[in-house]
This record gives sequence, structure tokens and C-alpha cells, in this order.
Amino acid sequence: MPHPSLFSNDPLAPAARRHDIDALRAFAFLLVILYHVGMYYVPGWHWHLKSPHPVEWLAWPMRLLNLWRMDLVFLISGVSLAMLMRRRGDASAAMGALVRSRAVRLLLPLAFGMAMVVPYQAYLQGLDTGYVERGFGAFLSRYLGLRGYWPKQAFEGAEFGITWNHLWYLPYLFAYTALVVALAPLWRARPGRWLRERFTALRGARLLVLPALPLLAYALWLQPRFPATHDLLHDFYLHAMYLTLFSYGFWLATDAGAWAEFDRLRRPALAIAVAAACGWLALRAQPGASALAVTLRTAYVWCLIASILGHAHHHLNRRWRWLGWANESVYPWYLLHQTLILALAAVLAPFALGALPEAMLLIAGTLAGCWAINDGLIRRVGWLRPLFGLKPRRASAAAQAQTTSTSI
Repeated sequence: MPHPSLFSNDPLAPAARRHDIDALRAFAFLLVILYHVGMYYVPGWHWHLKSPHPVEWLAWPMRLLNLWRMDLVFLISGVSLAMLMRRRGDASAAMGALVRSRAVRLLLPLAFGMAMVVPYQAYLQGLDTGYVERGFGAFLSRYLGLRGYWPKQAFEGAEFGITWNHLWYLPYLFAYTALVVALAPLWRARPGRWLRERFTALRGARLLVLPALPLLAYALWLQPRFPATHDLLHDFYLHAMYLTLFSYGFWLATDAGAWAEFDRLRRPALAIAVAAACGWLALRAQPGASALAVTLRTAYVWCLIASILGHAHHHLNRRWRWLGWANESVYPWYLLHQTLILALAAVLAPFALGALPEAMLLIAGTLAGCWAINDGLIRRVGWLRPLFGLKPRRASAAAQAQTTSTSI
């Protein structure tokens, strides 16, 4: 029987499965794939490659999506960590084993991805910028050997000789996981319990306002001073945002009352989010930023996340036939998708198909490629599974009968 003392007053049973979180994780990472396809077409936004067929109007929905997509992913990751800690118990040995397990599940795929998955992205970008000569074999040899550095403009991370590109999420997630696990004694102490209980007891308007206030403070004071870098060491604004949302998920994970309140507020929260987004877009069209615009943006982000959580809990908390497959596929698809997008973009560009047919082929090709490589190779080959963050087959099958998957 799992030791439940980390949250001794949790109303949910330790083994309660959260199908809504499993499903929401899959949908969140599908959005990441669609977002990265969109990045290829938005004019004026820096990305590894840019389409010769820019789509001006796409910038607006992409902005709205970009504001909350990774915030939601980190909140879901916090939920998953809490469920995993609840299963393992709060003994120091169990917590140490948990951190070691997450290091293998996150940092091993990161190292493999940086060595074998991401380099083709850097190669294509280097060809596009003109700083890399044709011949992927020669590029890979130099890249893996770290023999000298390319000019900074060659590709993302060229000044370091190696890059993690879209895999930045993995070291961030491991850092937050290790920090929260290390602070577990504080969560069990009276001040930690008090803070968590006050948070999960929020109801009505307080649930839609109070959690947004720290996010608003970060946006007002940290974001102008510390723009996003994704380099782990100097990303102070994003760390503040993502760690706070990760902590929200960690606190909310097993509190039935809080999830019931998200369910109850799902429609009002969506209405507020839509109104705030409209106000933010109207103010953004005017010259100069304002505190009101930042406030509306923050209200949009938190209320939309609250609405998504409520709708997911209301509609998705059931045993879907595809859920087991999706849980195990999320991680490999995440590692593979951006390299496939860029490789397909490079293949399709000479055909000058136009934005819409090209984008449809990019999406279809990326989804098909992820499915073929994952189901046809990664899940079937034992030694490949840990390199893509998957458990051994027996452990993976056993996990399907337990609580929320924590594959990523």
C-alpha cells in the first residue's frame, strides 16, 4: 500500500487514476507539434527554418497559444510528480530513488536527443544560414567531437558547439522535480501544509484571481529584465513562471474539491479568458505596452488554464481506449517531432506548394513519421526504449494498471 503521508488529508485514494490528466498531457503535446509547424510560417518570428510562404494572420492565434501552452505542460507535470510521490511514499530513500529514476527518464533522453536527434536540425539551419557546408556526416562528426565552434549565427547554440533546441523542457523539468522533492519535508511541515491547504481551498472568484497574482508580478517586474533564453541558467522570468505553475499542479494533484471547483467554473473561466484576450489584443495593437495589457494577458492565461482543467476533468476523466498508447507515445513523439518537421520542410520547400497544402503535408508527415518510428521501432526495441524515455516493457505494462502516467 503506498504511503499517503505526504498529503495526509487528501480526499482521493492513493491509487485513483486521473484519466483526464493523462488525456490532457497527450493533447498538450499535440499542440506543441502544431505550434512548431506554425512557427515555420509566422513572418518575423525567429525559428530554425522559415517558409517562403509566410502567413501574416497566423501570428495572432500563435501569440494566443504561445502564452499558455508550456504553462499548462508544466502544471500537468507538477500533477504527475505529486501522484508519483504519493505512490512511492515519503521516506528519504524513496525520494532519493525517485530523483535517480527521473534523472534516467529525463537526462538520458536529453543526452541522446542532443547527440542523435537534434543535430539534423542544426545542420539544416546551418545550411540555410550559409555557415555549414553540405554533408551531414562531416557536420555530425564535428558536432559530436566539439571540434571548434561555428559562428553564433550558424544555428541555435552554435557558440557552444552543441544544442538542445526544443528539448530544453527536459532539464527544466528535472530541475523543478529535484527541487520539489528536496523540499518535501517543508511541504509536510505545518507552514507547507497551511500554504497548500489555503491554495486548494480557493473557491469561486478567488480561484480565478489569487493564483494569477504571482504570475502578474513576474510579468510586470521580471519579464522586462530577463527575457526568455531557454539556457537554464539565466532564464529567471520563465523559471519563476514555470516553477510556480509546476507547484500549483503539485498542490492541486489529489485534491478532489479543487478539481470539482475547476469543473464548476469551466464556463465562466472561459468567458473571462476570451474577454481578457480580446482586450489584450486591442491594447497590443496600440503603440507601447501598459500594465493593463499585461494584466489582461495574465488573466487570459490563468483563466484559460483553469477552464481547460475544468473541461478536461468534466469530459475526459474516463478510460479511453487510446490512452495507454498515448501515454507511452508522448515522450518519443516529443523528442522526434521538431526534427521531422524541419526535415520535411526542407524536402517540400523546392516544390513551392503554397502555405496551405505544404502545412497539411507537414502536419500529416510529422504525425505519420512519429507514429512509424515510435510504434515500428522504438517501442519494439528494448535498448532503444530508455533512450526515448520509455520504461522496460514489463514495467511499462505494470504502470498502465497504476496511477497517472509520469512519462514526461
